[in-house]
Amino acid sequence: MNNQEELIAMCKNGDTAAYKELYNQHALAVYNSIVRLVKHTAEAEDILQESFVAAFQGIAHFTSTGGFRAWVKRIAINKSIDWIRKRKISFVELEPHLVHLKEELTDESVLQYTMDTIAAAIELLPDNYRTIFNLYAVENIPQAEIAQILGLEHATVRTQYHRAKQKLLGILTQKKLV
Repeated sequence: MNNQEELIAMCKNGDTAAYKELYNQHALAVYNSIVRLVKHTAEAEDILQESFVAAFQGIAHFTSTGGFRAWVKRIAINKSIDWIRKRKISFVELEPHLVHLKEELTDESVLQYTMDTIAAAIELLPDNYRTIFNLYAVENIPQAEIAQILGLEHATVRTQYHRAKQKLLGILTQKKLV
């Protein structure tokens, strides 16, 4: 239909068709970010709706520096983390020591995993590892910012991300997900 700047300008003027168009263009990508963190479909859908409502209510203050999708995704991630906090997921040490796995994987062995296989393995991670892994590796949020968002020390986020990678590697190599 229209380009992003035109749609945003139309939204700022109250054009409901522009709201719908922006939603249709970005809802799936935003939902995918939410569901990686929340995992519960109904909750993810609620958070998606709340995120777009918040974005549209604040559209007058939107500046296009990072783009509309990045802006609404940030709102959605923050709402997802609020939901996680309400569920009281504890970001504590799950294992007393790091399990050292074989890290001599060749490029060929890494390339044999499909995106579906990797996504299935990520889903098997404990909630705290999965949350930190998705925020850092998938959403590209810096570890220091993740620490601030989750109320953790940066070292804790770094350690849990490393452990999530180790656990993910273990899941992929030991279970041979297909």
